[in-house]
Amino acid sequence: MKTVTVKNITIGEGIPKICVPLVGVTEAEIVEEARQLRKYPADLVEWRVDWFAKVQDTKKVLDVLKKLREALEEMPLLFTFRTKKEGGEAHIEPENYIALNEAAAQSGFVDLIDVELFLGEEIVRRLVAVAHACEVKVIASNHDFAKTPKQEDILQRLCNMQQLDADILKIAVMPQNKADVLKLLTATEEMYTKYADRPIVTMSMGADGLISRLSGEFFGSAITFGAIGKASAPGQMPVEQLAQILAQIHAGTMAPPL
Repeated sequence: MKTVTVKNITIGEGIPKICVPLVGVTEAEIVEEARQLRKYPADLVEWRVDWFAKVQDTKKVLDVLKKLREALEEMPLLFTFRTKKEGGEAHIEPENYIALNEAAAQSGFVDLIDVELFLGEEIVRRLVAVAHACEVKVIASNHDFAKTPKQEDILQRLCNMQQLDADILKIAVMPQNKADVLKLLTATEEMYTKYADRPIVTMSMGADGLISRLSGEFFGSAITFGAIGKASAPGQMPVEQLAQILAQIHAGTMAPPL
């Protein structure tokens, strides 16, 4: 299993890394959220640029990225435009999605970009190539806010992301019941032990899926998302509580058997 090292963190080993989304609407809100992060136990930051009121203006986006880079110093920065169909805040045409992500990757301000699998193989391959040429990592992602797909479908999507050479493979699904949470966790463990040669990130959203955000070290998920203030997806815990629980779980895994 390959790990992914971004600045000062290594993804895919030890305690799952905590990612905090920035979901401000204005430049001032976004930059202030980033400055406040120094008080919290976060490992990396995701700028959910689809929340930004001026997301259609690439120059404004790059201006904010520059200020985020300065505010975050050595904390890794993930750039994400979550499309409307996968739970995001704004609509974007495919050609604009490509241009925006290419501009972010080429800016020198971001460490990772998020690319949605269902935009199509051609778009994913193109953005992976551009990002890698800029020494930027790619998280390929898929989000289903309506249901939890069949276990074999979850595995297939993650394997497709791996075949497209994304550095990290991510899927988030919505459970209809507790059995759906088990389905997601079982798929995670199977992917991790049988097929993955790079880090994977999985989560079951909502209250029922909370356990999936805490148990990554057992089942193989390398990143979990925590909130500071407003959450970007249902089920995210406050980051302080999340860090404490992850540390306790890790201590348990390191304890000698009775």
